Amino acid sequence: MSKKRMFSNEIIDTDRFLELPLSTQCLYFHLGMKADDDGFVANPKKVIRWSGCSNEDLEKLRENGYIHIFENGVVLIIDWLVNNTIRCDRYSPTRYLEEKSRITVSESKAYRISRN
Repeated sequence: MSKKRMFSNEIIDTDRFLELPLSTQCLYFHLGMKADDDGFVANPKKVIRWSGCSNEDLEKLRENGYIHIFENGVVLIIDWLVNNTIRCDRYSPTRYLEEKSRITVSESKAYRISRN
């Protein structure tokens, strides 16, 4: 996992994002900081507790299309590739290969989850 992360104004400077409660916005940033180099967060409940946010904040991020929650609880940040570009020599592939196999990337660089 990298020690530096980026957040694009294309995502966080929109009315849609800014209309979210501050605690929900906070959780988005903390999840982004704890994600692996492909945008997966293995321990979202720990991040929720540590950040002082709530499960409701996680659900609001899901409802608004900022994250996807897999059946095993792993979270994927949908706009990961919009927010972050990681040099090839610093990239560490995710260990969530089954989940990653269900992802495609749209023209706008947003992740899409296949339902199979």
